[in-house]
Amino acid sequence: MSKFPAAGYRDQRPTIQMAPLIDIVFLTLIFFMTLSIFNQMESELSISVPKAEEAKQTLRSPGEIIINIAEDGTVIVNQKKLSQSDLKDMLKKISALFPNQPVIIRADENTYHKFVIGVLDACASADIWNISFSTTKTDKEEPGK
Repeated sequence: MSKFPAAGYRDQRPTIQMAPLIDIVFLTLIFFMTLSIFNQMESELSISVPKAEEAKQTLRSPGEIIINIAEDGTVIVNQKKLSQSDLKDMLKKISALFPNQPVIIRADENTYHKFVIGVLDACASADIWNISFSTTKTDKEEPGK
């Protein structure tokens, strides 16, 4: 029976490999930077949505389409300006691939009603009925102020 010289192994301390650790940190950093860029692309920052007292923050489901409507009626999806016919074509293609596709409409608070109705008509022609409107919650003022 051979003896195992354990004394040499007891003296060794565990070491941390720095190269794989740095690789993991950089990959994580790249992942979150990419994620934040795509998050900014989905919503136009120049649009101020209307305020509502009963607004509720909901969790975003994957694959939601955010349709931004500027004050002048410009329709923007993924930072691309679309005409009414282009929007209908895009929504029909998406609806064919993904039934029950959720859509969020972010209209500026000063947008005319006819522009919102035009986007709703485009959704209806594409057979999309899962539609939400984006609002922000109003700050309730205290009485006496």
